[in-house]
Amino acid sequence: MVLPGVYAPQEDTALLAGALSDESLPPGAAVLDVGTGSGALALAAALRGGRVTAVDVSWRAVCAARLNAARAGLRIRVRHGNLFTPVRGESFDLVLANPPYVPAPGAGRRPRGAARAWDAGRDGRMVLDRICLEAPRMLRPGGVLLLVQSALSDPARTEALLREAGLKAAVIRRRRIAFGPVLRGRERWLRQRGLLSLAEHEEELVVVRAELPV
Repeated sequence: MVLPGVYAPQEDTALLAGALSDESLPPGAAVLDVGTGSGALALAAALRGGRVTAVDVSWRAVCAARLNAARAGLRIRVRHGNLFTPVRGESFDLVLANPPYVPAPGAGRRPRGAARAWDAGRDGRMVLDRICLEAPRMLRPGGVLLLVQSALSDPARTEALLREAGLKAAVIRRRRIAFGPVLRGRERWLRQRGLLSLAEHEEELVVVRAELPV
């Protein structure tokens, strides 16, 4: 169930779910799903036996995730708040993140409404940089961060920041997809900024995996 204004599961959700399925997740593992949206990834982790906490800044997303968990008969703790704020002081074996990552025109302008699920500043890193800074402190030794983003928002910077924080980080999955409505609407602007070449007519999504050494 996806309520109006809540990010519906799309190709990036599926790509991250595939990476989740490859992870060794023992029963009872503590899992955090940041920016849960409809709760699709939180549900997938709960089905694997994880003790899942899901967080979203949108109250509609919180309601949708709670409804979907109840319909599936799964116990998921859903919290309203900005990124890691609702779970300060806790630690997790696995952190899942599908944050806003689409570069957007309008310097300094905060996205509103449904656009909060995808717009992320002129370089697409308004939320990604915060996750790279804060997520390492949320991981237990041996814990893993799985993060999906667009190649338009500099995955190499994501890897570098996570390595600087002491994690082992690498891109583990890639997928090219047709431009969706958001990218089609700002394709000219992206080309003018050099984020898209004239030869590119697809977006590349990547999953970055980062592990905190034991």
